[in-house]
Amino acid sequence: MKNFFGLLFFLTIPVIGFSQIKTLDRSFKSGGFSNKRNDSLPSGEINVTLSGKTKYTDYKIISFKKDTSYVDTTLTLQKHYKFNFRRKDNFGLLPFHNQGQTFTSLTYDFSESSQFPDIGFRGKHFNFMRTEDINYYQVPTPTTEILYRTGMEQGQVLDALFTVNFNKRLNASIAYRGLRSLGQYRRSLASTGNFSTTVSYTTPKNQYSIRTHIATQDFFNEESGGLTTVALDNFSNGDPNFDDRARLDVNLSDAENNLETFRMYVDHNFQLFSSKDSTNQKNFSNLKLGHELTIENKDYNFTESSLNNDFFGDAYTTTGNTNETTKYSLTNNQAYLEFNSKYILGRFKAKANYTNVSYGYDELINLSSGIDNIKLQGNAIGIGAEWKGAIGNFAVNADAMVTPGSGHLAGNHLYGEALYKKDSVFTLKGRLQLSSKAPDFTYQLFQSRYNAYNWNNNFENIGTRNLGFDFNSKWGNASLDFTNIDDFVYFNEDAQPVQYNNGVTYLKVKVQKEFKFFKNFAFDNSILYQNVSSGSEVFRVPELVSRNTLYYTGEWFRGKPLMVQIGGTLNYFSKYKMNAYDPLLAGFKLQNNREIGYPSIDLFFNARVRRTRIFFKIDNVTSNFTSNFYYSAPNYPYRDMVIRFGVVWNWFI
Repeated sequence: MKNFFGLLFFLTIPVIGFSQIKTLDRSFKSGGFSNKRNDSLPSGEINVTLSGKTKYTDYKIISFKKDTSYVDTTLTLQKHYKFNFRRKDNFGLLPFHNQGQTFTSLTYDFSESSQFPDIGFRGKHFNFMRTEDINYYQVPTPTTEILYRTGMEQGQVLDALFTVNFNKRLNASIAYRGLRSLGQYRRSLASTGNFSTTVSYTTPKNQYSIRTHIATQDFFNEESGGLTTVALDNFSNGDPNFDDRARLDVNLSDAENNLETFRMYVDHNFQLFSSKDSTNQKNFSNLKLGHELTIENKDYNFTESSLNNDFFGDAYTTTGNTNETTKYSLTNNQAYLEFNSKYILGRFKAKANYTNVSYGYDELINLSSGIDNIKLQGNAIGIGAEWKGAIGNFAVNADAMVTPGSGHLAGNHLYGEALYKKDSVFTLKGRLQLSSKAPDFTYQLFQSRYNAYNWNNNFENIGTRNLGFDFNSKWGNASLDFTNIDDFVYFNEDAQPVQYNNGVTYLKVKVQKEFKFFKNFAFDNSILYQNVSSGSEVFRVPELVSRNTLYYTGEWFRGKPLMVQIGGTLNYFSKYKMNAYDPLLAGFKLQNNREIGYPSIDLFFNARVRRTRIFFKIDNVTSNFTSNFYYSAPNYPYRDMVIRFGVVWNWFI
């Protein structure tokens, strides 16, 4: 499917690309938010005319939450941090050696969580584009953007998008992110594809509006199981005979896993009544009737041409290959009434869900497992409301949903935040989240030919309470999160799902500050402190994670046609008993044999010529003059020093 959509994409649109965006600041008004220009762009660029009368700020990007940003072609340090195959800042994530593989989570974020349990296999979801990750567009001229980056050993990343407005009210976009990278070690090939297409339309008088997208994604990996015991010794001792990493033996010779997903999303509403606001003399909707539909399917497949009993344990048969598929489908229909008025200081939305879910297998895989139910199915009705209000410098957002009952979908979710903004000086936000939901389905039901990987559990809902504060200012940024988790579920050392009967208490404090000096130099620092005061035996994170970047920014040559960034980044996390990766579960489990933590240094040279950004990076330059202590997970070495190149282009026709 990935190859089909990739071929269709490039036959239809010969040259397309992916954008970089800059979020607009938001000022507050009674009745909601209004968009305001962010002053982080050079003052001489934000009003640059591209063609005719169009400017950069005319090329708008509308997020899932309907916040507006714009195509940004500047070169900043944040662009450098996000120049990877995920297009997100990877702070707090430790990548495996090859791009397209999974990540070890050095920190966890509980401020946003899904309402319903997912399929599981969390190691396959780091590059998964959720409904909230899909953007919609409004552009005065056809817009094309493209990113290219070299792979590891062989391969590359291409991230591309094309969007056009057929008229002011109708926009369509098509995007494809493709990755194929061989990797330095055996059995580390990664091949992924993310295809999406969007349409948004509003009638001339805004009486009816619709936005919809279709996304198909697949994530294929060869799985090595990490280095063998002998190969680990050869790597750790720095044996020069194994400088060619492909000579190191791995535990699995023919294992592969793949996650394929399909999603269709539609959100449309009809304005029932309208009135005139005497303050601004503009029509607005007093009452809208809306419908939101999400259909999502996920299939996870694990294959081996022969059984590997030494790594996964005994199987119920001794011959034959392994081809196991786990299926998940969710259909969610939501009807809502939305009321927008200055009398409630913003927007109020009442909503009701009807949700159907199915998870499991088409047949019994292990005849000796004792499992008699190979599918988990159910449906549920939920009710909830949203409120977004603002007055002066204060804003409040709240979202609540309750799904009564006792099935797999039963639970509740409450999120609230209060925000105070003092002009451009500082912003202070407090937030609270309370949730209760069933664990992901892989913890509840799983089948495999390997005897140890079969279970059917009836776990209690996981209860999560998160209290957080964010402070952003011209002096620096800081955040604090205090999280308590009841009935936490995890995989133990034997890869068995276990529910922790005691509570997990987790504190996270992050500070970020950039210091500028000597006009062209800057020192950017992000420091994260974490503490697990209760439940540290099952919930493990490093106490300290930091990223420190010293860099130079300058404009070279007469007329300043070239802008450059030159610098280095020190990454560090303290030693802790990092979770181990299990390739059959495509997830992580506890281990108590090894502590991992180390510093690494990356160097970079970035440049910008007009609307083209060029990126050179040397990963882990420290590997050339230190001992081999760097790992992404137990048995999985982190990458050696490698030089990679990439570019980002923008076209505005």
